[in-house]
Amino acid sequence: MSAATFWDGLAEEYAAKSVELPDAFDKKTELTRTLLRPDSRMLDVGCGTGSFLLRLAPSAGELHGLDFSSGMIGIAHDKARDVSNVTFHVGELEGAPFEPGSFDLVSACSILHLIEDRKAALERLYELVAPGGHFVHSTVVLGESWVPMSAMVAVMRFFGKAPWVGDFSKAELDEDLRAAGFVDIQHHEVGQKNTTAFATARKPAASP
Repeated sequence: MSAATFWDGLAEEYAAKSVELPDAFDKKTELTRTLLRPDSRMLDVGCGTGSFLLRLAPSAGELHGLDFSSGMIGIAHDKARDVSNVTFHVGELEGAPFEPGSFDLVSACSILHLIEDRKAALERLYELVAPGGHFVHSTVVLGESWVPMSAMVAVMRFFGKAPWVGDFSKAELDEDLRAAGFVDIQHHEVGQKNTTAFATARKPAASP
């Protein structure tokens, strides 16, 4: 089963499910909002059904959501019928129809741990951020757990109950972010689980 097929099958259930930690989600949204201006262009990679992006729509000029699950994007389109400044796209990060430096803010929430070539993905995300712009991520970090979570996920994958999930720590992810070119990496405690990293980073401004 492909990853897209797996998430297509979960789309309706995912959309109906309540946010697990609503206070943490609210704080992540508000912190991200502080990085936006009324004319900002934003891209949310792995946007799912669009909840995060739609909450930020009043604070930016143009917003785009990208997800490889057509089921998720179909629900996002329905939710965005009355929102004029948000566009949703079905597709992969690699090959997405966006020019380098297109966005003042790029977010990747609940997606980096699901990408096998994480380093290549971060390089592409860095490319899409405009000089001086920001990157926001919320990522599962199984390497922070004392429980052998990767083994549990492997068993669930065998029975088709879970996708592939990377096993890495916050420090390893920070190292990958720096290797991609990001600076000023800041972790924020918003009431999330210890196995979730929520951080902001910046792409250096262009040299004069």
